[in-house]
Amino acid sequence: MSGAGAPVLVTGGAGFIGSNLADRLASEGHAVIVQDALMREGVERNLAWLKSRHGGRITHLAADTRDRRAVDEAVREAQAVFHLAAQVAVTTSLTDPVEDFEINVQGALNILEAARRKGGHTPVIFASTNKVYGDLADVPLELAGDAYRPTDPALRVRGVSESRPLDFHTPYGCSKGAADQYVLDYSRSFGLPTCVLRMSCIYGPRQMGTEDQGWVAHFLIRALEGQPISIYGDGRQVRDIMNVADTVEAYMAAWRRIDRVSGRAFNLGGGPNNAVSLVQLIGYIEELLHRKVELSFSDWRAGDQRYYVSDPSAARRELALGESLDWRTGVAALAQWLAAERSAPPSRRERVEAVG
Repeated sequence: MSGAGAPVLVTGGAGFIGSNLADRLASEGHAVIVQDALMREGVERNLAWLKSRHGGRITHLAADTRDRRAVDEAVREAQAVFHLAAQVAVTTSLTDPVEDFEINVQGALNILEAARRKGGHTPVIFASTNKVYGDLADVPLELAGDAYRPTDPALRVRGVSESRPLDFHTPYGCSKGAADQYVLDYSRSFGLPTCVLRMSCIYGPRQMGTEDQGWVAHFLIRALEGQPISIYGDGRQVRDIMNVADTVEAYMAAWRRIDRVSGRAFNLGGGPNNAVSLVQLIGYIEELLHRKVELSFSDWRAGDQRYYVSDPSAARRELALGESLDWRTGVAALAQWLAAERSAPPSRRERVEAVG
């Protein structure tokens, strides 16, 4: 894993997690191929930021993972592949399930087949999701103030482990779950070194959250703009949120330890110590900004989990990870970053974007 040698391929490398991962790789001396079709609004700024920081170490490949020829060429050059490119929204998957399948399943299969044809020695680390476990409707819950929690004390203490049965809900859950299983099976069937990280809710700098994805940043952005926040459900649903720097460290560790963890899937999140409900997070945002946030409430969305908290013990043990950053510290830092981005003069933004 020295900086010398072949480049590292990061699909979706201009996205939120992808750009943070590409920055870490380039900072350690690696050449990085950022494969990103730049379909998501705002990601071109992340690409410009990467180029401004790392110059020639960043190569942009403006291609979709559905483009088999482009994927083959990129994987052929790479010493490792981090596959983060995806259709990421449940709502979009319900609108266009076919495109969701093509991006998430066919795109992943193109990566795996390219690695297999190359000779089967290139590690593939895949970004999966907690949605592979379904809506967890069978888990008995109780209300504790402004948050749901399991009635099972052991589950409250540990979180959801990898032994939880898979239960795909919504086209998004099906497509990400199918890709998740393909990645694991290519290790079993073809000996390809692969690892799957089933992520909970990740937040941090370079996240331009929307109502459909990246809700921590979305709530902060709306609050900073003085705009109301829409809540689907009652706002007491709980997630374990994880800072992107800790997430990137897990991806790097999976690559470093690929011989040990190949064919394994790990739940990756902040764990029980970083579990927070939506309304609890909004309450903390109000403390940070010293003003109230207007809320509106709508019906629950399809497949939404009232409670999901990762059991991070397997990932921490096998990947030698430390404790995750406390969510209050991380959210306060993200609020500062977003405020600085909003207050930056247009001339600075134009200079940065011109690098791309």
